[in-house]
Amino acid sequence: MSSFLYFILPALGGYTLTSLYLLKNPHVLHRRKRTAFYCTHISHRGGCGERIESTMEAFTHAVEQGTQMLELDCHLTNDGHVVVSHDENLRRQTGHDVTVSSLKLQDLPLYKERLEVTFYSGRFSSGADRRFALLEDVFRKFPETPISIEVKENNHQLIEKISDLVKRYNREEITVWASVKSSIMEECRRTNDSMPYSFTMSRGVVLLLLYYSGLLPFVPLGESLLQFYLPHIFNRQYVFIVLVCFNCRVTMRKSLFKHLAARGIQVHLFVCNKDEDIKAAFELGATGVMSDYPALLSNYLSRNRRQD
Repeated sequence: MSSFLYFILPALGGYTLTSLYLLKNPHVLHRRKRTAFYCTHISHRGGCGERIESTMEAFTHAVEQGTQMLELDCHLTNDGHVVVSHDENLRRQTGHDVTVSSLKLQDLPLYKERLEVTFYSGRFSSGADRRFALLEDVFRKFPETPISIEVKENNHQLIEKISDLVKRYNREEITVWASVKSSIMEECRRTNDSMPYSFTMSRGVVLLLLYYSGLLPFVPLGESLLQFYLPHIFNRQYVFIVLVCFNCRVTMRKSLFKHLAARGIQVHLFVCNKDEDIKAAFELGATGVMSDYPALLSNYLSRNRRQD
């Protein structure tokens, strides 16, 4: 036993020291990723706290406020149009219990006149524009604005149409694949592997396991972005305080975020709708913040000189 410890303890010590050194100096093993964009200001659903979510009016307002990236979700209509909508079922957004995929584009209902902000309970947004936007119209109007597209369903036709639009508008370097599910992300990347992509939920778990085991500095990563909830916002939304606190301690590691940033992987925390949330996100090491309130975020960044 003593001879075993004689060999194993120095080996573990050497491994730990090497891992810690490479965690702080990832350039020794990895070339820094060079994406065509670097965003500190990201508008969630186009800035759904200040205009009706995911409408052309919302996207226009967010860009006018200085946002550097639009975040949105897409679904496919029955007649094959890619529309921007967070939900497939439109009950929350319109009051009609119908799905995007069951309707033709011309039959999509209007958004409600006032829509509750999902991550700011009791707050509502409104606007003149209540129509669902086409992804193509977003690409056409904002040709140079980076866009993160979350795909929620493993629909090859939808993914292929998104990819075709990205190629048609020459946006492969500034349009990001995003999905919670790895099976969907695999389909997205099979369809178009020229686009940058973000961590899925399962890949995020793998990332944490690599970090806590000390293996992360040795492992190559294909993702260009980590987009993750700022856990303490759930204190206002849900009652699972113990779980949230545990999640905070496990996932919100400044040394992890600094390592990713040093490797050129952007870390976006969301959904930050108060100054205190924005401050907390940047203090944790986020490279960018996603908010429902683009004007609020711009004001914060201006006051704190975080935005170019």
